[in-house]
Amino acid sequence: MSHQFIKELKASDNKYSHGTVCVVAGSKAYSGAAVLAVGGARRGGSGYINYLHLEKLPTFLVLRAYPDVVARKTIANIHVDAWVIGPGSPKLTRNFQIPQAAYAVLDASAISLTSEINAQWKVITPHAGEAKRLGYAVEEDQSDRRVAALAMAKELGAVVVLKGAHTVIATPSGNSLVDHEGGPELATAGSGDVLAGLIGSMLASWKPQREEAVLDVVARAVTMHSRAGQKAAKKINPITATDLLEFLGKVDR
Repeated sequence: MSHQFIKELKASDNKYSHGTVCVVAGSKAYSGAAVLAVGGARRGGSGYINYLHLEKLPTFLVLRAYPDVVARKTIANIHVDAWVIGPGSPKLTRNFQIPQAAYAVLDASAISLTSEINAQWKVITPHAGEAKRLGYAVEEDQSDRRVAALAMAKELGAVVVLKGAHTVIATPSGNSLVDHEGGPELATAGSGDVLAGLIGSMLASWKPQREEAVLDVVARAVTMHSRAGQKAAKKINPITATDLLEFLGKVDR
């Protein structure tokens, strides 16, 4: 892969060939998370974004904001490259199942479903509080955060994006990277929803096949998200998650 964020389109590409995503996000209590997660997915290079309609209000807000997104009332016959599940605590049953997919990004309430999701590559995006609820001690010290992320990755069989100051990305085989670009401007409600959507879309677009390539794409998404925060903070103070959506489109390749 070259050192860029969004995969360049070939002359022969169409809306399906450069990645399809389905986002399962938002609830009556956290409707805006659906808009943010879908917004992040729209900035990651995927050519076709689906949204699973579970509740009326989040679906209404998503379609009002993004007329290019396709709402689905059922997961039957949806064949996508990547799923993004969990931002905004959508109503998911314990036995929630998706069709086989290459990638699944699990955030917030969906992290607890990691072992049950049917995907070749799983990415979970906990913050420190969620990691602690899973039983992993996460402290401010960077070495402790890396240890916790690596333990989660190995035991859950997923790539872990442990969000926070110096986000850690870890893989089940024991590789890890640390993002040093994200600053405190990202500490705003909804920032993680944007990131989850972005990761899913970039995975769908790049379609990495090996663990090191998956790690690379996820790390690029984290860096792109961090740089969007930097750019936004130079223009706006304080920034919000919706500002991140705008500035993701202005991050240099």
